[in-house]
Amino acid sequence: MARRPRPKIVSLTDAAADRVREIMDDKGAGYLRVGVTNGGCAGMEYMMDYVESPEALDELVEDKGVQIVVDAKAVLFLLGSVVDFESTLLHEKFVFTNPNQTDACGCGESVTIVPAADSDSAEVSPPTA
Repeated sequence: MARRPRPKIVSLTDAAADRVREIMDDKGAGYLRVGVTNGGCAGMEYMMDYVESPEALDELVEDKGVQIVVDAKAVLFLLGSVVDFESTLLHEKFVFTNPNQTDACGCGESVTIVPAADSDSAEVSPPTA
């Protein structure tokens, strides 16, 4: 039985990729770093930064010409997430759409995220005769 393809940890929309490349060109950084931190009233906050190189245990993802490093502790929390860039008259911001997010605080700054289930490690009962 063939294994299904491994889903991307995180991907970018075209708008997000364009904005990240603009910022990285200005900063001279080589990688976009994403993760989650404990904090806020809902328990966790998304984190984005620009770095010169990945850390030892980081996962490396490439999407739309952007090199993304994901903090190893955040992989199961971010699995399948899409980062978009929104621009309105009042704000410009990056927005995470995360299938593992179950709740968010009223202001939208913090979220509740349940780690993705590891389907490969789920126990499977043998067929009965």
